[in-house]
Amino acid sequence: MLAGVILALAVGSQDLAVGGACLGLAAAVFLFVFYIHPDASDLAPHRTKLDQLLERRDAIYDNLRDLKFEYRAGKYSEGDYETMKTTLENEAAVVLTEIEQATEFQVRRPRGVKAVVTERGTR
Repeated sequence: MLAGVILALAVGSQDLAVGGACLGLAAAVFLFVFYIHPDASDLAPHRTKLDQLLERRDAIYDNLRDLKFEYRAGKYSEGDYETMKTTLENEAAVVLTEIEQATEFQVRRPRGVKAVVTERGTR
């Protein structure tokens, strides 16, 4: 008889545990669906390789402009300026080559020939 009660409690506790797990899972799904909002960056379109290269090119150009300004302000010696300038220019050349390779695969449409309109005066 004692074994029957223990067996009934064990089976009942398993059912209770399974029921509790199902209820907890349902609550988690409900909270996720209705209360967790996606981050704005999740909805933003992903940047392409070309976008990244163009952004890098712009950053290099900004760095070159800043370097030239700081050199004129006397912050760098001529040797340091030339070294950093050469490094940035080489990096820009690599990025420009990669941009050209990335755009090489895009369809290039020939520009249409514009008609030249001439006005003739009447005499």
